[in-house]
Amino acid sequence: MRHSLFCMLDLLLLSTVFYGNATASKPRALITAHEGVIPAGGSVTLSCSVEGSAGWKFDWFRRDSAFSVAQKIGAGTSEHTISISEGGIYYCRGGRGDPVFSTEDSVPVKIKKRVLYVVKSQHRWAQMFIGETIILQCEIQGGEGKEMTYEWKSPNPNIPETSSEYRISRVSVSHSGDYRCRGSSDYLLAKWSDPFTLIVLSNKPRATLTAQSSTIPAGGSVTLSCSVEGSAGWKFDWFRRDSVFSKAQLMRGNEANRVISVSQGGLYHCRGGRGDPVYYTEDSSEFIVEETSQTEKPRASLGGSVTLNCSVNDSAGWRYYWFRRTSESSTAQRITNGTSSHTFSVAEGGIYHCRGGRGDPVFFTDDSVSVTIETNGFRCESHSFLVPFIIGLVFGSLLTVPVLLCCICCHTRIRDRCRNRFIQSPNINQSSAAPQTPNQSDTQIYSSLLHGDLSVYESIRNSGITRSDFHSRHPHPPNLHLTNTSVRAPSKPQSSSSPPPEFRLQGKLS
Repeated sequence: MRHSLFCMLDLLLLSTVFYGNATASKPRALITAHEGVIPAGGSVTLSCSVEGSAGWKFDWFRRDSAFSVAQKIGAGTSEHTISISEGGIYYCRGGRGDPVFSTEDSVPVKIKKRVLYVVKSQHRWAQMFIGETIILQCEIQGGEGKEMTYEWKSPNPNIPETSSEYRISRVSVSHSGDYRCRGSSDYLLAKWSDPFTLIVLSNKPRATLTAQSSTIPAGGSVTLSCSVEGSAGWKFDWFRRDSVFSKAQLMRGNEANRVISVSQGGLYHCRGGRGDPVYYTEDSSEFIVEETSQTEKPRASLGGSVTLNCSVNDSAGWRYYWFRRTSESSTAQRITNGTSSHTFSVAEGGIYHCRGGRGDPVFFTDDSVSVTIETNGFRCESHSFLVPFIIGLVFGSLLTVPVLLCCICCHTRIRDRCRNRFIQSPNINQSSAAPQTPNQSDTQIYSSLLHGDLSVYESIRNSGITRSDFHSRHPHPPNLHLTNTSVRAPSKPQSSSSPPPEFRLQGKLS
């Protein structure tokens, strides 16, 4: 009995001793790093081993910080090395057999990573104007996803910034200069970024409007262009008004394309805008665009041509088809078949219009407004009418001269005849006079002019004095002096009952 008890005590003691020796001799894995710092964009190799034994597989663990939970990054790999590209705390352990016998965890190693930072602007331009808003970003290259604190170096050190974004709401000239940034975090090594140079201009810019032409051709358009010199990133607003007394109306806003086509006359101006909130330039100077009067149709001079332009606003890829008709009532005939050129030169009069088409099958636009082209000048054979015209003009001139001379001659002869008869009428033979009634005046003279006739008819009446009596009373013959003559001719023929027009002669005897 006593012997059995001693045997049991010996076995228990041996078991205790053996278990204690096995526990005390449990191996510990060993981790080693070829480099302690991961270069920017590179990696580092870690090795894990169990000294004096073989057949082990390894588990790999990583923590972001001393207080975070370890994450297994590799399980049961037969390779004793691993390549890492992130900084942190790493350790490993070995295992073998079934069930698995694991070693003690290795002593952790700290690996740091070198990262680069760069300052970028949210805009595509570094040149700013007073009053604009700018946002700078500190971007990390190779350390994405990390929580870190940022530092900035700027021309205004009194305004510290600890986030990755540096925002200036209204820049001024004092904000001009170099901006640098960097971030700080566990197991990250960072240096200051390269500088970002900000330039702030003191003067607010003014948009500039230029035009292809100031006159819109009939049925055509004029191209306007808006720009802001020395800067980029602008979008444009376009304004128009009918006259200097009307208010400008916004016709297009926030246009990325700085060129537009207009087919209506008026006063145009533009302005640029960029950023968020939008920063606007000064308005451009106004430009006057005039329309060609609809009554002024383009003419093709003799031997010349007129160029027509066809376009489809705000789109491309069109081919153009041209049509012509000789009159309003005639049918239009196609004269071109889908040319890529939007201009067409014509030297023949007619009514023209165009149409655009693109794609397969072809998609056509609506027809354009018609334009009437008139041919100016004569053809060579049409000059033949000038010959008879010039001959007739010469002969007419030759006939006119004799006619005028005849009229002058007739007028002169009639005038002389009238004067002679007036002077000779007192010497008419008294014997040829008809007897007069006693109650008629001795010296009354009637003269009458027939309507439209230049012949003069006279009747001289006296009281029956004979020639001898007259000479006995007046030894010397009388001299008749014409002192005043008045002729009153009717403006239209008079009836026979009307009194005859008077032709008075006044004289005195000497």
